[in-house]
Amino acid sequence: MRTPIVAGNWKMNKTAAESRAFMAEILPGLQAVTTVERVICPPFTALESLAKLMEGSGVGLGAQNIFWEESGAYTGEIAPAMVKEFCQYVIIGHSERRTYFGETDETVNKRVKTALAADLTPIVCIGETLEENESNQTETVVTRQITEGLKGLTPEQASGIIVAYEPIWAIGTGRAASGAGANLVVGVMIRPALETMFGSQVSQAIRVQYGGSVKPNNAAEFFSQPEIDGALVGGACLKPDFAAIVEAAAKAGF
Repeated sequence: MRTPIVAGNWKMNKTAAESRAFMAEILPGLQAVTTVERVICPPFTALESLAKLMEGSGVGLGAQNIFWEESGAYTGEIAPAMVKEFCQYVIIGHSERRTYFGETDETVNKRVKTALAADLTPIVCIGETLEENESNQTETVVTRQITEGLKGLTPEQASGIIVAYEPIWAIGTGRAASGAGANLVVGVMIRPALETMFGSQVSQAIRVQYGGSVKPNNAAEFFSQPEIDGALVGGACLKPDFAAIVEAAAKAGF
């Protein structure tokens, strides 16, 4: 039985002060749902203050990115130790990082290995564009992203990661995939790719989230699917009813 996990990616939103105020508002609701692993990923500037606010709450804290070097002349980057000081999780390879900042499967792979070495849990994002989806390239794309992004990991290391399937055409567009469609991609494309690399036991143990326009009114559709183990939530996690998405995961029973 895979424990459901719902993570909120705040992206480039909220100052440190706004983050503290919002977290204080939503934290009681998140704490009330203990059967779901809950993670908040705010901007870097809010990590320290939120770590203090959330200490002992049972709600995890994650960063939105990480660099693969321990230190050095890398202006603007964040080292693993800087993230580990406050966080337990880190998002890696989000489509916005790939699209706007030149991240590749190779750099995703470096970041995953760095995160694991720092004892952080990577949330590794994969997903196809609308053009790739409409030209029946989804399986080719997600298989490549898994194969290259997780290359060189041992089965033991792989069992500790989380995969987030986020079809790019559904992120921030309001156009979510269907629950059945997302479940098909996970069950027929993603898990077989993981099984080829790491074996069936690890493939079945790895949790796969869905991401892309998840909201309180459609979350249950995704959480009712047998291959989907939670969600990586974008815009909806910036609203107080984010807890309703977490509650939907708990009600799904998994």
